Amino acid sequence: MKILVPIDFSDRSKKALEVADTFAKLFNGMVTPFYSHLPISELDEPYALGMGSKMYQKFDELEGTLINRVKEISQQLVQTENLAEPVVVLGNAAQSIIDASDNYEYVIMSSHGRTGFSRFLLGSVAEKVLRLSHTPVMIVENESDVGNFENILLTTDFSDNAAEAYPHAIKIAKQTGGKIDLVHILSFDQFDEKEKDLSLRKIREERLKILKKEYFHEISDQVNQQVIISQNTPHEAIFKHVSENPYNLIIMATVGRTGINYLMMGSTTANVVRHVKSAVLSVNPKKGG
Repeated sequence: MKILVPIDFSDRSKKALEVADTFAKLFNGMVTPFYSHLPISELDEPYALGMGSKMYQKFDELEGTLINRVKEISQQLVQTENLAEPVVVLGNAAQSIIDASDNYEYVIMSSHGRTGFSRFLLGSVAEKVLRLSHTPVMIVENESDVGNFENILLTTDFSDNAAEAYPHAIKIAKQTGGKIDLVHILSFDQFDEKEKDLSLRKIREERLKILKKEYFHEISDQVNQQVIISQNTPHEAIFKHVSENPYNLIIMATVGRTGINYLMMGSTTANVVRHVKSAVLSVNPKKGG
């Protein structure tokens, strides 16, 4: 397993290296630390290297120093046998990560780093990567307790897109022997008043049982299914559930049954990532599209 871990020398991005080390140990994977240098940023060089504001130094003069700095930090947080050589590139962070991610099975990164931008701020590096990378992206917070990834929440809306996330949950649960809570949110926020019939719950529960048999029969004893009824939006219902039932990892597809473009505000996955402390693995089903 090849895991890409973007860092920016902040404590928050170091958390991603710690989580990647845990993930790599489970799957005998290799962690590649990644740093993207943008020389026009007034923060990069002073913050990362203590070199003062030499704003326009040539990248080839900095590259060796940056590689050594990335290596030094990574060696403190990732076991040697799971650590690949760092990659340092020149360019916009989000686009550089997206371009590089095609060569990896997972990206693990913090939601925000040294700039101090709030995770609520649209347009952050993490959110761009989450939207546009076709490689599954795991977003972690300083508060994320991933344990050994043995306690997983997997959401579904019964769409083909949602099904793209199932193999990732199965693979992790098989390796850890942990459990999966397979959850469907029946949000009456999505219905007109006349459609708010609780008989829908029975229908969704039956669909969830069938889905479990179809996709999770190999590990059925590790999977619990549940329909959650909520008067709120799906992401609010998920946030409430997670606040009452902590998880090591939440796994979601970025696009569900509605087909609404992910770039629009209101994406359930994006809203969950912004608000929960748990690590979130986002699976983009649009690969090859």
